[in-house]
Amino acid sequence: MTQAGHYGLIEAGGTKFVLGIAKCEPSGPSPDAAREAIVARHTIATTTPAETLGGAVSWLRTEAARLGISYSAIGIGSFGPLDLSPTSPTWGKITRTPKPFWANTDLVTPFAKAFACRVGVDTDVNGAALAEARWGAGASLSGNASLLYLTVGTGIGGGFARDGRLLQGLSHPEMGHIFMPRHPEDLAFPGICPFHGACLEGLAAGPAIIARWGKSLSDLLADLPADLPADLPADHPAQRIIAWYLAHAIVSFQAVMEPARIVLGGGVMATPGLLEQIRAQAVAAGKGYFVGDPNEVIVAPGLGPDSGLLGALALALAAEP
Repeated sequence: MTQAGHYGLIEAGGTKFVLGIAKCEPSGPSPDAAREAIVARHTIATTTPAETLGGAVSWLRTEAARLGISYSAIGIGSFGPLDLSPTSPTWGKITRTPKPFWANTDLVTPFAKAFACRVGVDTDVNGAALAEARWGAGASLSGNASLLYLTVGTGIGGGFARDGRLLQGLSHPEMGHIFMPRHPEDLAFPGICPFHGACLEGLAAGPAIIARWGKSLSDLLADLPADLPADLPADHPAQRIIAWYLAHAIVSFQAVMEPARIVLGGGVMATPGLLEQIRAQAVAAGKGYFVGDPNEVIVAPGLGPDSGLLGALALALAAEP
């Protein structure tokens, strides 16, 4: 039997870094044991690169000493955009992000120097797509079936995995920046994307919801009266509008890729009832054209909140020689 190794995990988000350590064989854990492979975890705020990356290195070093281990590899699933060209002199760097202080940040070198091991890096959504395909919502699919992972939170991004491989082009996909039709009740809002205004991210990400309505989607729903009159809808207009945008995006992705699974994660998707509304809206927008039962195609993450950390594990395993 191959000896198990320890892997450093970094889910690098725009608001927080989720850190972890996994123990498993180089072939990876089984789907049933994937979440149990994470043996330690920690969260730090995303502030400046020096403070945040330094804090991540410090925690991983302290935990390695406590556990008496060394790392076989480290995986980083990060917000982007990222330079992922292996021949580029700026491989592993964040590029033109609107996040203050983080443009041109080298994510790889601090960890490679600190731990003298290989470092795998990709977008957080690409990592999550690999993890969900391997251990989560796509694990039961046969053959080389495909999976799209879409996160809806501080931003919106997507990753597409098929047969253990990710969709790549000149760079990684930027699915959150597709242009959208406008919901008829939402024509005045200009969108908040600093590059594109009213793209999908600019209209439906968490900050766009707060910019319009002053609260998160979950908080807006929590403010509704417990007993509504029968002639009033039992939701907030924000929920219908956000579900409509996400459903139209899903129909676009179905037209291009027709994935067997579309996994919707991220903080906005924790809103009660949103997934069901998105399914219904996607069926209406697709007009019966696309294949599959929407309850089986459009799903929540099979790995729950661990999609991101296990995505980092998938990247760490892929980085091993």
